[in-house]
Amino acid sequence: MSTAHEITSPRTTGSDCPATVTLPGTQRPWSADPYSEALVEGRGPLFLRRSDGWLLPLEVERWCAGADAADMRVLDHCEGAVLDVGCGPGRLVAELASRGLPALGVDISEAAVTRTVRLGGQALRRSVFEPLPAEGRWDTVLLIDGNIGIGGDPGALLRRMSQLLGHGGLLITETAPDSEVGERVTVQVVRLTADAHGSAGPPFPWARLGTPALLRLATHAGWHPERQWTTGGRSFVALRNRGDRSDQRGITTVISSRQDSDLSPGRVVAGR
Repeated sequence: MSTAHEITSPRTTGSDCPATVTLPGTQRPWSADPYSEALVEGRGPLFLRRSDGWLLPLEVERWCAGADAADMRVLDHCEGAVLDVGCGPGRLVAELASRGLPALGVDISEAAVTRTVRLGGQALRRSVFEPLPAEGRWDTVLLIDGNIGIGGDPGALLRRMSQLLGHGGLLITETAPDSEVGERVTVQVVRLTADAHGSAGPPFPWARLGTPALLRLATHAGWHPERQWTTGGRSFVALRNRGDRSDQRGITTVISSRQDSDLSPGRVVAGR
């Protein structure tokens, strides 16, 4: 397929991280139906469809349920203040909040942010490539449920993660169950009905990486692989950030008591 290719090294760009990611047809493909409809209803069937027609099932019911055993193991590895990138309907942020840990979810979907807030978590409607609170001071960043694919350029996403984390911070990412996969593709979110009809969102770039491809990319980019594990049929990798950060102070205060409406647990904040 012409839109997919093996990822062996990060793509070089003119800057470490763009202010925004330009996506074909829209800048917020996950914020539009049918994804929002599925989150509101808490069920699928929902898929990512490649341009060749191949379908990847999206586990909406699991995302909208509470954190499962595999999720709990991920959260047990978290350190300090946690940023959940692409938090979806918020099960991880809500679980962290129930543990009394500082956590913030970010997602471009208003439906996802709304659901996270209703579960008792804090969430911000914004792209990860836009300015975020406490940049360079997060202790842990999560890229779960395939979110290493955000933007379709894992190299650029890893550089962005390094900017968000403090020196020595931890990135935990979920990798594709197919360990050999390493592709950048154009996809659509589609929701199918029993008669094989349904609705489709706009096309946008996405990526899928198995653990070997992620480790090659991350090691080349200067990350230190710390651990990897598989549980419940899902695979995870923890990477340690080597980027230098000079200001590590005050992140808990940023999350727990900041008066900025961006972080108000009772409001959904539109991206700006």
